[in-house]
Amino acid sequence: MKEFSIGELAGATGVKVPTIRYYEDIGLMPLAPRTGGGQRRYSAKARDRLGFIAHAREMGFSLDAIRSLIDLSDHPEKPCHGADRIAADRLADVERRIARLTRLKSELERMLEGHRSGIAADCRIIEVLSDHSHCEADH
Repeated sequence: MKEFSIGELAGATGVKVPTIRYYEDIGLMPLAPRTGGGQRRYSAKARDRLGFIAHAREMGFSLDAIRSLIDLSDHPEKPCHGADRIAADRLADVERRIARLTRLKSELERMLEGHRSGIAADCRIIEVLSDHSHCEADH
């Protein structure tokens, strides 16, 4: 069975060594057994778990959400509705962010509309940034 040093595990998953240690410290990753020389050796199962964590983090899931998803993964007999709720909450968060960014984009476009360099005293961009009441968007 293939075992990995922490450096090899980092290379295989794209997760930095300090982050792996942090995940061990907070209990997301189990501590790997040590060799006689004191080096931690990680199994393919640990690599897969770290890959799961990394992918979930890339998708923006919180560490608490990942902890819950790992618990479900470790107990395949449990119902999946918890995972559904976690993913639905994440989707709602993404939708809120998209809406906020869309409003921000509109406001930036409005600020630039008709802007013709000129002098700072007449600059619409500085005016809007100086006085929030000139903004039309909620951002």
